[in-house]
Amino acid sequence: MSADGAITLIESKPTAGASADVAPHTRWEDLQALLTGSLFMALAMVLFRQAGLLTEGTAGFAVIVHYLTHWPLGPLLFAINIPFYIFAWVALGRKFTMRTFAAISLVGLFVEGLPHVIAIASINPVFASVLAGQCAGIGILILIRHGASMGGLTVLGLYLQQRRGFRAGWVQLCGDCLILALGICTATPQTLALSILGAVSLNAVIAINHRHGRYYGT
Repeated sequence: MSADGAITLIESKPTAGASADVAPHTRWEDLQALLTGSLFMALAMVLFRQAGLLTEGTAGFAVIVHYLTHWPLGPLLFAINIPFYIFAWVALGRKFTMRTFAAISLVGLFVEGLPHVIAIASINPVFASVLAGQCAGIGILILIRHGASMGGLTVLGLYLQQRRGFRAGWVQLCGDCLILALGICTATPQTLALSILGAVSLNAVIAINHRHGRYYGT
């Protein structure tokens, strides 16, 4: 935990054989990570939407509201995350919150813009579920390692991992399944099952790769 009470997201005590002198990320590296992580997440949302599947977290909740109301997905994603910005500011610090705000804003822009530059004529829904989950997991992992997140359940998962030792990926998976269960009003049981497969694919990436002692950098 930092001096101002914010939780540090990257462990500072290396395991045996790891170097204690780890260079921090530069601003250009952080900027590249925000762009890349946000683009991966937006691509995942486009794949989920193309296959008619639901995604996870606040993004998944935004998709459900989008299906029900036909409101623009990008602004919905931003608005739903407002309470989590407040929690992140208090629990994880100003820098983390501002980077998370930037990442979610970028995802909102990319989600609206990607359909104008790529067109997916058809995709197998099982493959779409797994691939989109992997893309989203990679995107979130990139953001986490550069002090940002996609807000929502990721913020809560990171907080509980630091404070209580719970694995962030599994915390998020439990929340994701609850959110996906809300999709029963917009999706068939098959669609829900494939959407849960996507949630497992996503959170397995985070749970396996975001572990204490596995990564160093700030």
